[in-house]
Amino acid sequence: MALYGALFLALLVGAHAELPGCKIRVTSKALELVKQEGLRFLEQELETITIPDLRGKEGHFYYNISEVKVTELQLTSSELDFQPQQELMLQITNASLGLQFRRQLLYWFFYDGGYINASAEGVSIRTGLELSRDPAGRMKVSNVSCQASVSRMHAAFGGTFKKVYEFLSTFITSGMRFLLNQQICPVLYHAGTVLLNSLLDTIPVRSSVDDLVGIDYSLMKDPVASTSNLDMDFRGAFFPLTEKNWSLPNRAVEPQLQEEERMVYVAFSEFFFDSAMESYFRAGALQLLLVGDKVPHDLDMLLRASYFGSIVLLSPAVIDSPLKLELRVLAPPRCTIKPAGTTISVTASVTIALVPPDQPEVQLSSMTMDARLSAKMALRGKALRTQLDLRRFRIYSNQSALESLALIPLQAPLKTLLQIGVMPMLNERTWRGVQIPLPEGIDFVREVVTNHAGFLTIGADLHFAKGLREVIEKNRSADVKASTAPPPSTAAI
Repeated sequence: MALYGALFLALLVGAHAELPGCKIRVTSKALELVKQEGLRFLEQELETITIPDLRGKEGHFYYNISEVKVTELQLTSSELDFQPQQELMLQITNASLGLQFRRQLLYWFFYDGGYINASAEGVSIRTGLELSRDPAGRMKVSNVSCQASVSRMHAAFGGTFKKVYEFLSTFITSGMRFLLNQQICPVLYHAGTVLLNSLLDTIPVRSSVDDLVGIDYSLMKDPVASTSNLDMDFRGAFFPLTEKNWSLPNRAVEPQLQEEERMVYVAFSEFFFDSAMESYFRAGALQLLLVGDKVPHDLDMLLRASYFGSIVLLSPAVIDSPLKLELRVLAPPRCTIKPAGTTISVTASVTIALVPPDQPEVQLSSMTMDARLSAKMALRGKALRTQLDLRRFRIYSNQSALESLALIPLQAPLKTLLQIGVMPMLNERTWRGVQIPLPEGIDFVREVVTNHAGFLTIGADLHFAKGLREVIEKNRSADVKASTAPPPSTAAI
């Protein structure tokens, strides 16, 4: 009985589990590019290693090694792979580090000092980044595993005391190798948990799109890694800024990612676009009001001629009043994605009236408009952009079939009004696009859009527009300025 109860509970939870509106897959094709930028960043981080001074005595010789600096990283072999347990694993073998340090030697009353170059050879580093979802829905590096070792050290001693340094080199290089082994992993741990997390902080989670709506890109679960890709599920839902707790139920088809030929794939379900349109609808943005001179002259004349029989019955003070044309979307538009293309269905009311000054307006007609728009999606940089085109258009009367027949002459001019006056305004906004969840400094290039039943996918390659170090330092300096900014002053009342 308990087994049946547990099974029922599991089915119940699964039935109510929220589906993602956006998915991203990073494939193994991206790892070579990521590795190149990551190794450049790693080299810069290893140059920050600070090694304590090395002091010692051997017989009558006193030596001091200080100001040790890593000057370069030379790689012979490196691999970056997805690991089902560790998510992302970097392995470096048989590398070498170039170093420079200051030497000081005292033997009785004789002193020698200066700078010398050295190398750490046979350097092996194996480090893994574990990615997870934090309570705010942001992707984080939650843990860094590290194993590092230096096989041997070599220092090119010279000068008057060359023979003495060669005698002491075993003690000096062994000590330096020990200290270097102790410093590599702490530097990598800091780079992963602090610096890389500051880069991940640039991925939008809940942010505003414009003055009316925002978007929620919170991760729904921990990233899932296989041997060939890394998959991330994002909520992908818009919301009105005045109703931040409002949420549209997701009943759309869950997007699927099967391809692995490109570096990265992004999938959007119909819910993603439906939530955007419903958010703008709830924010009151889907309406248009034209009064007087705002109504195109040719359309004004046609409307007055169409309703001449009603207008001549009005008082002379009303006949020449400005014309008002109001379009108001009656219900949230809906998106339909099919292999053949993407369409958006819109139903709106069209109200035509005269607005005499200082008098109540006189309604001439109220009709319903059904329109179908085609939508073409494109990914430019980090922005998902949409180009809309009016395909089908129909108006009919809310009052009688006879009046619907009388509206046929208005069909063409109203469609022209939408194409010339309304569609450019819509496309100006939709072509600005909305940012997808991608870190700063990384863009998509060479994208290909593919439609499926209920969702679409965009395959693309990655391009580093900025280096990791540049983005990290920019955001960390911004965080420091924000944290050190003085509190706002308050005036006595």
